[in-house]
Amino acid sequence: MPKFKPQYRRLLFIDKRLRGDGYPNCSTLAAEWEVSAKTIMRDIDYLRDELDAPIEYDAVQHGYYYTEANYRLPAITISESDLFAVCIAEKALQQFRKTPLHSRLASVFEKIEQSLPDHVSVQPAWVDSRISIFPDAATTIDSKVWDATANALRENRRVRLRHQSPGRDQAVSRDVDPYHLVGYKGEWYLIGNSQTHREVRTFALSRVRSVQLLEETCTVPGDFDIDSLTGDHFGIMWGTRTYQVRIRFDAKIAPYIREREWHAKQKLTESRDGGAVLSFPTSHLNEVKDWILSWGPGATALAPKSLVTRIRTDLESALRNYPRR
Repeated sequence: MPKFKPQYRRLLFIDKRLRGDGYPNCSTLAAEWEVSAKTIMRDIDYLRDELDAPIEYDAVQHGYYYTEANYRLPAITISESDLFAVCIAEKALQQFRKTPLHSRLASVFEKIEQSLPDHVSVQPAWVDSRISIFPDAATTIDSKVWDATANALRENRRVRLRHQSPGRDQAVSRDVDPYHLVGYKGEWYLIGNSQTHREVRTFALSRVRSVQLLEETCTVPGDFDIDSLTGDHFGIMWGTRTYQVRIRFDAKIAPYIREREWHAKQKLTESRDGGAVLSFPTSHLNEVKDWILSWGPGATALAPKSLVTRIRTDLESALRNYPRR
């Protein structure tokens, strides 16, 4: 369970348990809800003293119970901002619609809805008709691959992946020590130490055909830092070399560039003609190249030279697909 548990949810939980025939006590309730017995004791005192709940302690059964079977917990009001946040978060689940995570998170939200009191301070129905979230195009991940990967991360177990790279006819086997799982633009990536390559590699889970947990255990090295590894990245790819990128945007495109932070270390220099020059460091150029090309003639790569060459080559190749007639 999450560490943050609002009191009203605990009260609903305690109320449900008291309606059963198990005679729960502070210790059993605390263990199930993952809080201290003192917290449960304060909640029971609140129910009894502030909400007039008919709670008694049975010395024989060593637990609490309701002396009145028809007692109903008074309505508990939650704030509009809290309920709004829950509604938005539920809509955001669309980001995970093609992973096994979606159905499980949907189940969690259903439990949250069921735990809400019969009467709340606002009606959330308007959220469905007035707010939408358009998710990124997502890849499909096999549920067995997802579950095995999650188990490997939790248990620190080495895995044997059958991974099929784009353009390959068959999947190849790789033994990997899993370090970290990253969600990015509709895809999930496993970052781990490949025993074949003897270096940290990235594997797209949608391209993993099977995952076998091995007997060998593994540990994440003390010097492994996901923030340091991806600190200068632009996208999901990274390398060992650092490039200083400079891109000129014309006056029509520059307003779109100004309104976002594209890189944590970016610098934006204004041009006299209304355009702007964006500069930032990165350890890989592939996704930078694709991003620049997505802006069409409104973006021009200035540096490094290797990036300029790659873009020119791609444009020349693309132009050959459109011969003049």
